[in-house]
Amino acid sequence: MTDTTTTKSAVRPSLLYRIWDHELCYSFRNSPLTIGAAVVTLVLILAAVFAPVIAPHNPFDTASIDLMDSELPPVWVEDGDIRFLLGTDNLGRDIYSTILYGMRISLLVGFASVVLSAVIGIVAGLVAGYVGGKVDAVIMRIADIQLSFPTILIALLIDGISRGILDRELHDAMVIPVLVLSIGISNWVQYARTVRGSTLVERNKEYVQAARVIGLHPVLIMLRHVLPNVMGPVLVIATLGLAFAVLTEATLSFLGVGMPPTEPSLGTLIQIGNDFLFSGLWWISIFPGATLAILVLAVNLLGDWLRDALNPKLR
Repeated sequence: MTDTTTTKSAVRPSLLYRIWDHELCYSFRNSPLTIGAAVVTLVLILAAVFAPVIAPHNPFDTASIDLMDSELPPVWVEDGDIRFLLGTDNLGRDIYSTILYGMRISLLVGFASVVLSAVIGIVAGLVAGYVGGKVDAVIMRIADIQLSFPTILIALLIDGISRGILDRELHDAMVIPVLVLSIGISNWVQYARTVRGSTLVERNKEYVQAARVIGLHPVLIMLRHVLPNVMGPVLVIATLGLAFAVLTEATLSFLGVGMPPTEPSLGTLIQIGNDFLFSGLWWISIFPGATLAILVLAVNLLGDWLRDALNPKLR
C-alpha cells in the first residue's frame, strides 16, 4: 500500500510543472511580443516602486532644488550636466528622477481606480444578472445613461464637484483620492455589462440550480459559484483598463485638474513641458510623453494577449 502511494505521488506532477505546462503559460512563453511587453511593464513598475532608491534626486525636496540648474538639456547635448541625465525642467528638477516619481503617482492612481471600477462593476453586474427583472432594468439603464457621456467629461464633472465642496487646501491634500474616485466611477460600466452577460448564462446552469436547492443564500451563490466563473473577461478588462486609467489621469493632469505641479505625474510633466516646447526645451515634455506611451503600449499588448489566451474559440 505504501509503495503504491509513493509511486502515485512520484508520478503526480509538481505545482511548478503544472503551472509551466498550463495553456496560459504555454501561450505566454510562445509569444515573443508578449514576453517583451511583460518585461517592459515589469521594469517600469519596479522603477516606479523603487523610485526613492533608483532616482538620483528627490524632485519633491525643495531644499535640494537649485533654480540655477533650471532648463539644462540632456547630458549628451551641448551644455548638458552629467548630474542630470535627461536634463532639468523650469524649476531645476531632474527630469529622470521626476519621471520615476511621476510614474509612481500615475500607476498608483491607475491601479486604485481599476480596483474601484472593478468592484463597483462586478457587484452591479452580478446583482443585475442574477436577480434580473426591475433591478436589472434599473442598473442597465443607469449604465446606458453613463455610456452616453464621455469618460473624461464624467471625470471632470466629479472633480469639479469635489472642488466646489472642498476648500482648496483640503482638495490639494486629497487630490489622489479624488482622481481615483473620478476615474473609477467613470469606468465601471464595461465591467458591469460584461459580468451581467456572463451571469445570465451561469445562473441557469446545473451547479447554480443545485446551490439553490440546498438552500444557499443568493449572495453566497453569487460570490462562491458565479463570480469565479465570470472572472476571465474581467481580468482582460482590468488589464486594458489600467492603461486607459493611466491615460485618463494623464489627460486630467494635462488639463490642469489632476496632480499639482508640486507633485507631478506623467501628465503634469507633459503639461509643464508643453509651455516650453516651442522655446526649444523639448526634453521636458518629450521624455515623460515617451515613457507614458511605452507604458500604455506595453500594458495594452499584455491585455490583447490575455484576451486571446482566455478566448476558448482561439484555442
